[in-house]
Amino acid sequence: MTSLGLLLVALVSVVGLAKVESPVIELAVSSAGLPQAFVGVVIALLVLLPETIAALNAARRDQVQISLNLALGSAMASIGLTIPAIAVASIWLEGPLLLGLGGTQMVLLALTYVVSTLTVVPGRATLMQSGVHLVLFAAFVFLAISP
Repeated sequence: MTSLGLLLVALVSVVGLAKVESPVIELAVSSAGLPQAFVGVVIALLVLLPETIAALNAARRDQVQISLNLALGSAMASIGLTIPAIAVASIWLEGPLLLGLGGTQMVLLALTYVVSTLTVVPGRATLMQSGVHLVLFAAFVFLAISP
């Protein structure tokens, strides 16, 4: 019960921090001439930054499987925990809650699921599979910047 309580406190803190920092991020994104949808990408990257650093360190040590496990596991955990927390917090926060994905993002999501399944099921990731994941990520970021 203590762990559950601390998890909820941490999630509410992350959502609160994102709400506090979002005006600064929105200003930076708009001054860079990027679409407003890119604000969510920046906030997601900030939330996943610690796990990303750990995944990069594992990749530098040629531990590709550990690197992919860290990256995919943290992303799935963040999505699986953050979206419900934001949905609950949206009751008290101002503004609409929009979680919809367009057609392009749905295709990228489906491709990511397929590639992730092909990477995880054998239990041994290769550099080529890691490269495919990086290309999918780059495509997502590029299309978020220039839809």
